[in-house]
Amino acid sequence: MNQITPQPGIMDIALYEGGASHVAGKSNVLKLSSNENPLGPSDAAREAFSRAVHDLHRYPSTDHGALRAAIGAVWKLNPEQIICGVGSDEIIHFLCQAYAGPRDEVIHTEHGFAMYRISALAAGATPVEVPERERVTDVDAILEACSGRTRLVFLANPNNPTGTMIGAGELRRLAEGLPRKAILVLDGAYAEYVEGYDAGAALIAERDNVVMTRTFSKIYGLGGLRVGWGHGPKAIIDVLNRVRGPFNLSSAALAAAQAAVQDTAYMAKCRDENARQREWLAGALAEMGVPSDHSTANFILARFADAAEAEACDAHLRNEGILVRRVAGYNLPNCLRITVGDESACRRVAHAVGQFKGLR
Repeated sequence: MNQITPQPGIMDIALYEGGASHVAGKSNVLKLSSNENPLGPSDAAREAFSRAVHDLHRYPSTDHGALRAAIGAVWKLNPEQIICGVGSDEIIHFLCQAYAGPRDEVIHTEHGFAMYRISALAAGATPVEVPERERVTDVDAILEACSGRTRLVFLANPNNPTGTMIGAGELRRLAEGLPRKAILVLDGAYAEYVEGYDAGAALIAERDNVVMTRTFSKIYGLGGLRVGWGHGPKAIIDVLNRVRGPFNLSSAALAAAQAAVQDTAYMAKCRDENARQREWLAGALAEMGVPSDHSTANFILARFADAAEAEACDAHLRNEGILVRRVAGYNLPNCLRITVGDESACRRVAHAVGQFKGLR
């Protein structure tokens, strides 16, 4: 008998499935399944990446000092309280690895990002799923679910895949109400799409139990390079750096991310264009009887009568060469998550949904 077995919790992890990219037999496929920026990265980021080719024989920086300084300057944060990782996913994994283990509990909401559960199980901890209220985070439900075993509470704000978010007052109430040994992790993957939102920075400045995670994969258009970062109390960042690999980010990725975060005008342009197209697409679908909650991210969560209608619409869209994301795995079987594309993409989606509903 084979005695080689993985650690407890590993085999409870379902393999993560990213958004589809291809449709058999279809050309001109429109991919709206992974919340990517249709405008791509800025010219400054492209140029920095191209220049990095000359130093590919050199090891990258181990402390990410230049990128951390750039992030700190743009977002008015102390670079000593910033850590960089392979997407925000790696920061999430570091947090579970460092602060959760067997007999510990990690809380996430019922429609929360899949990596919270995956990273908790990988660390041997127990993930605890908490209900939301009409696809919006319920702070009271989270606080009620907390126990002496709670070590981490993950909350995406704006949330993926719902697109909804809660305000600063509710975030503060949550942070204040957590058990003494628990950390509130605010996942800000879509924070840049909300003008004026600090993703929890003010809360972190006041408290020792809050951390934020961010990514360059969404508004900055660098999903292919996998760069993310976290900000929190210096004591927690110091712990996370002890489990971080010294060369976890390539020199090319670091250079492109630094140029991207410094190009604030391009980020604002992407945010404004996304808001314009998001409002149009949500309105067009609503007129066809396909509602969605007010989204604060770069996607909308289209709701259908039931799971059968959502699946049928997805099949029709695929037949038209349009890829969106089914979210039954996020306890939303009657919904489809649709990335906000450029104007032509949004109009193509609306036309195809109209065909499905018999309105075109």
